[in-house]
Amino acid sequence: MAIIVTLDVMLAKRKLKSKDLAAYVGITEQNLSLLKSGKVRGIRFTTLEKICERLACQPASILEWVPDETDSGAESDTTGDMF
Repeated sequence: MAIIVTLDVMLAKRKLKSKDLAAYVGITEQNLSLLKSGKVRGIRFTTLEKICERLACQPASILEWVPDETDSGAESDTTGDMF
């Protein structure tokens, strides 16, 4: 499974520069750049909240889950039982 960060798309839609968003959120431009490139392992909810507040968007507007090809059907239930 992969989480894709689409923050660049929202920045472009809102015509906002990365440095302005970083200043609003209170993080460095370098950390915002790492987030945009998907090279971070986690994000604080307070940081995500400030990003969404400034961009007037939902977290799903900047984060997307894409299943790996190897994951397809790996969790399917063949017995029909629900658990």
